[in-house]
Amino acid sequence: MMKLKSSSFSGYCVGFLFLQVMTSTSEKWTVTIPTGHLVAMVGGQTEFSCQLSPPQSAKHMEVSWFKGDHSTSKLVHLYRDGHEVKGKASSEYVDRTEFVKEAIGEGKVTLRLHNIRVSDNGTYQCSFKDSNFSNVASMDLNVAALGLETQIHIQAPGIHGLMVECNSGGWFPQPQMVCRDSKGEVIPHSSLSYSQDGAGLFHIKMTLLRYKSQGDMICYIRNPLSDEEKQIKIILAVSISDPFFPLYNDWIWYMASLVMILMVFYLVLIGILYSTVRGNKNKKYMEKNDRDAINKM
Repeated sequence: MMKLKSSSFSGYCVGFLFLQVMTSTSEKWTVTIPTGHLVAMVGGQTEFSCQLSPPQSAKHMEVSWFKGDHSTSKLVHLYRDGHEVKGKASSEYVDRTEFVKEAIGEGKVTLRLHNIRVSDNGTYQCSFKDSNFSNVASMDLNVAALGLETQIHIQAPGIHGLMVECNSGGWFPQPQMVCRDSKGEVIPHSSLSYSQDGAGLFHIKMTLLRYKSQGDMICYIRNPLSDEEKQIKIILAVSISDPFFPLYNDWIWYMASLVMILMVFYLVLIGILYSTVRGNKNKKYMEKNDRDAINKM
């Protein structure tokens, strides 16, 4: 009889410990995200979505988003004790976040970030925390911007050809530019430079010297992150592929040289004529003086 009671008590203890282990295990959960890489355009919006696994209510939990790692993190948004906490987020995110919690009962939440800036580029942490456990998931936000305007400057034809300058600003990250002729062949550039404005947007400037080209050209400017591009066709009013183009420049040079030579010739001729007339006047004056002297004698 005592053996039966002892056996029943042992079974009860084993069952209790098993339930404790199962309960402890069930309290463990992880944070998952749909994707670890996000791309957003400057001026647009993006969404940071997080999900508890296994699904369970997160109404009683603390949910937060941070930008950066643990040493240099900035608070983006905070949800605690059933409501959003204001005045805690970094100033650069104030009035730019929207907390979506319709599915929080299933452990799914989303943070929308509006009016994307270049400075938003970086790594973000999504964190869930209750009284016993916490977990975090990371995601990267890559910000992109397409140029707002492109300007083309073409210098007047010279002895060596045309100097074409292409300028474009408002890009992020650093764009790529290439110009092709009518046959699709790349035209080598003379110079290429980049600069950034106060908002972190890139400005690109390329110059090309055209010799005997194949006519018009197209310049392509591409964003390497979004793989989007803009193109501009440059139509040359004077085609330097025309065989008479270098003759045209030589003709101008020869005409200018001829004008200079003629001007010098006329100046010399005027000088000679002036000297001749002046000499004749002096000669006549001296002859008159001689005649007057003879008459007086």
